Amino acid sequence: MTRNTRRSRTVALTASAVMIALGATACGGSSGSSGSGAPGKGGTLTVLDKADFDHLDPQRVYTTEGSSMDEEIVRTLTGWDETGSQPKLVGDLATDTGTPSKGATVWTFHLRHGIKYQDGTEVTAPDVKYGVERFFSSDINGGPPYAAQWLVGGADYKGPYQGKELASIQTPDKYTIVFHLNQPVADFNETTAMTGWAAVPKAHDTGSTYDTKVWADGPYMIKSYTKNKELVLTRNKYWSQSTDPIRQQNVDEMDVKFGQDEAAIDQQIKADAGTAQTSIQQWPIAGSDLAQLANDPSLKSRYYKIPAPGINYLAINTTRVKDLRVRQAIEYAIDKTTVRGAFGGSAYGDYATTMLSPGIGGYKKFNLYSANPSGNLAKAKALMKQAGNPKPTMSIAVENTATEEHFADAVKTALERIGIHVNISPIDAANYFSTVSNTKNQYDLTWGDWIADWPNASTVLPTLFDGRLIKKNPQANQDLSYLNDPKVNALIDKAAKMTDVKQRNATYGQLDEQILKDAAVVPLMYMNFSDMSGSKVGGVIPDTILAEPSLVHVYVKH
Repeated sequence: MTRNTRRSRTVALTASAVMIALGATACGGSSGSSGSGAPGKGGTLTVLDKADFDHLDPQRVYTTEGSSMDEEIVRTLTGWDETGSQPKLVGDLATDTGTPSKGATVWTFHLRHGIKYQDGTEVTAPDVKYGVERFFSSDINGGPPYAAQWLVGGADYKGPYQGKELASIQTPDKYTIVFHLNQPVADFNETTAMTGWAAVPKAHDTGSTYDTKVWADGPYMIKSYTKNKELVLTRNKYWSQSTDPIRQQNVDEMDVKFGQDEAAIDQQIKADAGTAQTSIQQWPIAGSDLAQLANDPSLKSRYYKIPAPGINYLAINTTRVKDLRVRQAIEYAIDKTTVRGAFGGSAYGDYATTMLSPGIGGYKKFNLYSANPSGNLAKAKALMKQAGNPKPTMSIAVENTATEEHFADAVKTALERIGIHVNISPIDAANYFSTVSNTKNQYDLTWGDWIADWPNASTVLPTLFDGRLIKKNPQANQDLSYLNDPKVNALIDKAAKMTDVKQRNATYGQLDEQILKDAAVVPLMYMNFSDMSGSKVGGVIPDTILAEPSLVHVYVKH
């Protein structure tokens, strides 16, 4: 998944993904309580975001900020309890984490009784079925690919708007939902923790405009939403704590304001005056501020450093930059020290040489290119010479933020040294991923970041590099390298069928290496995300699944 600067998430597999303890929890972080020992009730939490969410429609959300905000509004079949030392999968709408049968090709979930929407009507299994069926409509694009990949008949189903249902989702009664899969998926119940597995009541579905009309069954509902300006959430009075194992309803309102640049948000929260005291940010601290804020002892109690199961990378479009030697030259030429500097230096993360990050099942340590993170210019020039010394001009797509434009400048400087001229194409941050994932918009080089949908290679490499998905998802293509290598596709299929976790992980390590042999991407950094809140914000949990500050227990100190 992307974290709009925490990128999207991702794809397919079988046997159970082993939950890995995702490392340290946040540095400091006022996740305790307000002196008295109990969270304060009431007040307004202000959320300061540089740009609007790509989507809030649960079946279209595929960024971490959008998913994190949706957790306040909608509930999913399963979810993550992150109050312990590592995330624990629990039932959310469902009473438990589901029951697999027939070799994990059939999954059954029983819904809790008495979960209510914002109008007081009860959430039922047919509402969940209808929600999942929305995934398949061409009007509801941009979300993750799992439903289409795994549900029997999914390849030909076109969604519920023509009155057709998907037979592989059954609701034998009001509180039971059964999914029939076309292959064993032992961690299917981790997929169902994603927002797309939320209930949508047919009577309140507004199709492609549902982003601003999402019907709530979580603790908060949409009071008002002016795109690119402000979203106000208010209490859903029919939500009940007794039916919800994950969330609390401590504040009266959440006021999300969009449109200030990252550095302005950082400075406002750092200054901690007025409403900034009860504010939090969802997008990471700007690269230009990170080193200074990360080391400021006075901010420690309200600074959250969240390790992300993810990677910041530069995709090389293999259909436009066809010569492997030129792509390899780019691998050697990029200076990761200046690139990392743009994102804030060492506090942002370690240099990457692989697409899987340490801590993800399937990670294998290797480095096919420069041993020195600042690159190997001699090697890059030699490869360009072998390629006949072309002098190409390439376009690079980045978000229109200061951090990303500094990053693009670092890439441009590095590539100019080997005779490649680079034109920078800044794209509005709110629409960045929907723009670059539309196959009509192709760039030679594209910045991306990716966070595993759950901590397994199956949710990284197949999504980002299965070339067969490009045609299938022309408006939601995650393969920014346009790589369609039969060797890669074969390894993806091989891994998907393996039930032995060790063997499967070894295959994913091999797959990672093949992608790097193709020089389809330059892995840049394994990411941490750092965010701050004001001094009167409590109950923030570091969400290591989304690499976001989770708001599910947030409160305002009075």
